[in-house]
Amino acid sequence: MSSFPSRDELKAKLNLETSRIHWHDLQTFFARGQVVRVAPELDLLRVATELAADNKACFEQWMTEGRVGEVAPDIAQAWYDRNAELWAVVIAPWVLVQDRSGHVLH
Repeated sequence: MSSFPSRDELKAKLNLETSRIHWHDLQTFFARGQVVRVAPELDLLRVATELAADNKACFEQWMTEGRVGEVAPDIAQAWYDRNAELWAVVIAPWVLVQDRSGHVLH
């Protein structure tokens, strides 16, 4: 019997830990280089699950496509200026954030 949760169990657990947070509250994590930007078209929970599962191939693809990565200074400044409310989930030591303000939800 495995003590590791399945991907579905992990995704369900992460769903309970996902919340909205304002960019100003993430400044310490941003300064430490611990904030990971997730493009709005991706499923934040899937990205978090793949990170927790150490799926390097998936992450390399997303990073190459520019869909996951560091928060660029111009994006950080724009988020700071409007104190953007972002979706976030922690996969220690990382904080994955997603700006869905301009994205239509299905």
